[in-house]
Amino acid sequence: MAIEQTQILPAPVLEGALTAFTKKLQPLIGQEIDTSKYAPQVAAQTALQTGASQAAQGLGSLVGPDAYKPFMSPYQQEVMDTTLSEFDRQQTINQQGLRDQAIAAGAYGGGREGVQQAQFMNQGAVNRAQLQAQLLNQGFMQAQGAAANDLQARQGLGTYQQAMGQADQGFAQAGLDAQTLAQREALYEPFTRLGLVGQQLAAINPGAFGSTTVGYQSGAAPASPMSSFLGGGAGAGGVLGKLGIFG
Repeated sequence: MAIEQTQILPAPVLEGALTAFTKKLQPLIGQEIDTSKYAPQVAAQTALQTGASQAAQGLGSLVGPDAYKPFMSPYQQEVMDTTLSEFDRQQTINQQGLRDQAIAAGAYGGGREGVQQAQFMNQGAVNRAQLQAQLLNQGFMQAQGAAANDLQARQGLGTYQQAMGQADQGFAQAGLDAQTLAQREALYEPFTRLGLVGQQLAAINPGAFGSTTVGYQSGAAPASPMSSFLGGGAGAGGVLGKLGIFG
């Protein structure tokens, strides 16, 4: 029984491309990719960010009951001393005037004059204490306001530093990302290139190129005596039948 095998061969130009593709692909089959070459990296904080962080740690001294102390005016005590000294001077003048009035009235040294002097001194002490408290309160309020303003200014500066630092860090991060991507693309370039070539080769329709059909036919086996006889008999019977020999 004859067996015919048909094989469709690609055009020579396509066959050459497939051969070159296979030769390039074979070394990559067992090749490991060093993923550490394109491991993700995080940009470090900038000097602005670290400076803002360190400055923020020092803001604790600007809050709390003692926050005003660094902002007390160095001249406050001098102002207080001068003011109280002037008060004491006026108090002495007024006390001398009260004594002069008692002398003029002939009541100096009497009980009434003593009571007046005591009342005058007590009231003077109260007035002096109120004046001192007022001066201290003014200094405290001014220092407290200065501390609050300084805290607000420092916070605003810290926010600005953080924003600028983050912008610089973002720029640095973009550079690292681009470098990582470039390294990854470099490592994958052979695979990417062969992958693209393979896609193109796979998309090519072999029928679009001229092809050669090669037929293979097995050699005929020698006829056996029986087959020869049957073949011959059939032929002879047919002829003899026509001649009327077999009726």
